[in-house]
Amino acid sequence: MSGIEVIIFGCRLNTYESEVMRREAEKAGLGDAILVNTCAVTGEAVRQARQAIRRARRENPATRIIVTGCAAQTEAQGFAAMPEVDLVLGNEEKLRAESYGALPDFGVSAEEKLRVNDIMSVTETAPQLVDHIDGHVRAFLQVQNGCDHRCTFCIIPFGRGNSRSVPMGAVVDQARRLVEAGYREVVLTGVDATSYGADLPGRPSLGLLAKTLLKQVPEIERLRLSSIDSIEVDRDLLDLLADEPRFMPHLHLSLQHGDDMILKRMKRRHSAADALSFCEQARRLRPGIAFGADMIAGFPTETEDMFDNAVRHAEACGIAQLHVFPYSPRPGTPASRMPQLDRALIKERAARLRAVGDTLAIGHLDGMVGTRQSILVERNGMAHAENFTLAAAPGLEPRRLLDVRVTGHNGRHLIIDPIAA
Repeated sequence: MSGIEVIIFGCRLNTYESEVMRREAEKAGLGDAILVNTCAVTGEAVRQARQAIRRARRENPATRIIVTGCAAQTEAQGFAAMPEVDLVLGNEEKLRAESYGALPDFGVSAEEKLRVNDIMSVTETAPQLVDHIDGHVRAFLQVQNGCDHRCTFCIIPFGRGNSRSVPMGAVVDQARRLVEAGYREVVLTGVDATSYGADLPGRPSLGLLAKTLLKQVPEIERLRLSSIDSIEVDRDLLDLLADEPRFMPHLHLSLQHGDDMILKRMKRRHSAADALSFCEQARRLRPGIAFGADMIAGFPTETEDMFDNAVRHAEACGIAQLHVFPYSPRPGTPASRMPQLDRALIKERAARLRAVGDTLAIGHLDGMVGTRQSILVERNGMAHAENFTLAAAPGLEPRRLLDVRVTGHNGRHLIIDPIAA
């Protein structure tokens, strides 16, 4: 290989930060190297990262391999002990050029490979200006990092640190830069994006930030949010849903479950009724909105009745894109010390919940047949409607915004017929 290759796992924030990593590594004069930006959200994500590292070493025996990201932050010693790994960087260190300089020699000890500081000591998130997101038509824009909540199943705060927000002016500058580079859709990302602004003067909300972006950068054609916590949604964000056509009618919700006892044991801050009420309110404000959601199957102590409540909750909320995670105990989390379910039962419940998600997705696609939609064409022969529904767009030029008529679907994505201008 030649140049710097980045292997990305996990969330949209990792995708955004990977562009910063590539830039900073090049600034440091790093030559051929593979940067692995890991995810720690599940044990499976960590396993896949280790597998990718071993494969990368087999295929590139003389290339430096640098591992970073949330799994590297939380399991630094384990990655440093891998003979395939040359350097381990923490989540803060990966964004600085000096971290990529003076790499240790091949074959050094695990301790000499480590450049990982205490992420909890980080109190600010500096704006990272990028004007290009490799391979993407939609531009991701980081507005927040870290999380102050301590859900009992989640290791991410220990990989990302406490919540900290990018100042609003810097977000506006970055959005303007991305639009000038030709991006027609901007996606605001963060670990806990709806906590945006709590650490800034005046405590501006995520909704106020979005309103300010659309006002000060009127060239933004589509503004979208990544995952949100519905219990933190503010009045400004609801106003945008109701009144702003450039604010996309799609929200990905961190539901996690639909049984109130399990939600309490997860230390979530909402009840099932809270989440359902939010979905109903959002639909009243913006008919045609679609919801994605994360849900965990097989959480410790989950009974069959509790699981059934999760199924009914997904159906009641009308989740169009359901992301199901079989519960994975993360070392050091309170949930890992709770009574665990059998792994086979966890997998079986996850499969059943995914089947429910498939049925809900088909119903969502059925409801869009015959409608008129605006799509943004991407580079893989696909496109996304405003409500984030995937559509086949073979032969259409990437980055085009088109009005189309939905003529059908194939069970996975929409079939469309472009409307002549």
